[in-house]
Amino acid sequence: MKKQIKFILILLFSGSMLAQEQQRAEALLHEVSENLAQFDNISITFTYELVNRKELIQQKEKGALIVEGDAYLLKLMGIEQMSDGINKHTINSENKEVLIEPLSDGFDEGLSPSKIFSFYNKGYRFEWDILQPLYGGRKIQYIKLIPIDTYAQASYLLLGIDTKTKNIYKLIEVGNDGTETTLTIGSFKTNTEIPTNTFVFSASDYPNYYIDRF
Repeated sequence: MKKQIKFILILLFSGSMLAQEQQRAEALLHEVSENLAQFDNISITFTYELVNRKELIQQKEKGALIVEGDAYLLKLMGIEQMSDGINKHTINSENKEVLIEPLSDGFDEGLSPSKIFSFYNKGYRFEWDILQPLYGGRKIQYIKLIPIDTYAQASYLLLGIDTKTKNIYKLIEVGNDGTETTLTIGSFKTNTEIPTNTFVFSASDYPNYYIDRF
């Protein structure tokens, strides 16, 4: 009987600890959301790395992203993608092609650039993870995001948050196939002067390009 009582107490204590960790994670993510919501726009440079050890694949590229509301401009791997919040334009300069697709709820699978700073607000349960010290006294607190959807392609994600600035520093996505995709933010600028045509596509800017409308 004593063993049974001890076992029950351990279960209750473990459940209480998990609930506290969940609350800590939710509280930190709420701080991040409130911090990011105060900015009119966000401009970042980042490093994108994809690793699949099973398939012996490793790819590392640098990119840049500007986000203002639902509009964004993403430059990565020689591809430029821009959206005015209504359509998405994917511009491939090497092949001289432009693909124009309408945006709608659920259109983009994975992490849409315009949602990169808010995607975690729904569809995940949270776990408090490791604290990583960096140079200069910076500390990165990781939150583990586990998809609620059992058919999700990602097994889990790790969101690294700068404990001082409450900005996102790193995002790691671990796929069900073992592929690890890591986005590490380099520069992080807010409320900068952005030209009015930054998110506007004009066919006249791309003469001799093949333009395909979805």
